[in-house]
Amino acid sequence: MAHNIFKGLGVATITPFTLEGKVDYPALKRLIEYHLDNAVDFLCILATTSESPCLSKDEKEKITELVKNVNNGRVPILKYCGGNNTVEVIEELQTTDWSGIDGILSVCPYYNKPSQEGLYQHFKAISEASPLPVVLYNVPGRTGVNLKSETTLRLANDCENIVAIKEASGNLEQVDEIIKNKPDRFDVISGDDSLTFSMIASGAAGVISVIGNALPKEFSRMIRLEFKGEFVSARKIHHMFTELYSLLFVDGNPAGVKALLNDMGYIENVLRLPLVPTTIKTKQKMSDILKEIRI
Repeated sequence: MAHNIFKGLGVATITPFTLEGKVDYPALKRLIEYHLDNAVDFLCILATTSESPCLSKDEKEKITELVKNVNNGRVPILKYCGGNNTVEVIEELQTTDWSGIDGILSVCPYYNKPSQEGLYQHFKAISEASPLPVVLYNVPGRTGVNLKSETTLRLANDCENIVAIKEASGNLEQVDEIIKNKPDRFDVISGDDSLTFSMIASGAAGVISVIGNALPKEFSRMIRLEFKGEFVSARKIHHMFTELYSLLFVDGNPAGVKALLNDMGYIENVLRLPLVPTTIKTKQKMSDILKEIRI
């Protein structure tokens, strides 16, 4: 029976672009090395923060190969494979080469708004087709539908290779309900940087983080302190990040974290339409906070 190996700090990797709008593979390589050198426990690739809807199949394949080569088995890799056409997702699962990948992250179908039964059947079908452990991804703010705790628990109990859920509903009551009633082999992973402190205190196993792209060492330290029960020290780090959490998302994701990484000298501040860079005002505020954090 599959268990969840995606624990601690996972980074939802960004895709750097050149000023001409091409994927900047050298910058991506530097970033992955930076993550691996700074206490990241696993990598989550080609999901929301990667701007995956605006990447071609060829670019996704090249990014996957680059990440696998740089990582070289050091930490687990979770790769996105989801959509709102169940048959198409299953086809992708069956025709992709998954070597060097440790698990699949699959989002709730968006736009067509399935019922809870529809969500259950969608993920059950994915679970049966998947050659790797599956992490569910609940993000109602993006999909227009919430995977309720009872449906999550039903999937956790019925499908042996569904090992975790990335919970980004923002509903701590729902999160608590899952943690309280889940089977031992199943975990809840935070999908929301600002709620990670609270979720880990309640029993979540880790986070798939946006802020971790820029400040992996600091964010990872907060999580490790919590795991050891040192909540006062962990809370200090959490509060150090409070303003940054909101600034990162005020102009959409990954605009905020790309502005931060640009400030740090890692990437060009370029996104692909329909996304655009964060405002100069937000970028300046983040730059000031970054200086304080680094002091």
